[in-house]
Amino acid sequence: MTENRNSLAITLISELLSADQRMRNRLTRALPKGMEISHFSVLNNLAWHDGEKTPAQLAETFNVTRGAMTNTLNKLVWAGYVHIRPDWDDARRKMVAISPAGRNARDHAIRQISPLINDVADDLGEEQVRATLDTLRALRRQLEG
Repeated sequence: MTENRNSLAITLISELLSADQRMRNRLTRALPKGMEISHFSVLNNLAWHDGEKTPAQLAETFNVTRGAMTNTLNKLVWAGYVHIRPDWDDARRKMVAISPAGRNARDHAIRQISPLINDVADDLGEEQVRATLDTLRALRRQLEG
């Protein structure tokens, strides 16, 4: 019984990693030239929440180190996609906000990747997409704990 359980768990992880790699490859090809998935993810998060966040909050959201987030943010600043300012209440912290150019870049990226995402969702069907989302959310919650 344990061997079957191990095999099932390994197959689950293998499928998740394979799907992740294939989706990342397709998204990378669909994103506007020079934009990386990490750039899009940060811009999308800032646009979705429509406010400012600290680099530490963003690092926690994406489960990366502060150094990795700083690197991503530096590239986004250089591209003109985000603004970083000091926190007026705590000079040790910085606040990050999406710029108008960043919002435009994010919107352009959404237009570029939408056909790919829609094709995947259409092929799977709404019922399977919803079931998969439930399963992936449960798995994420399990791994967060």
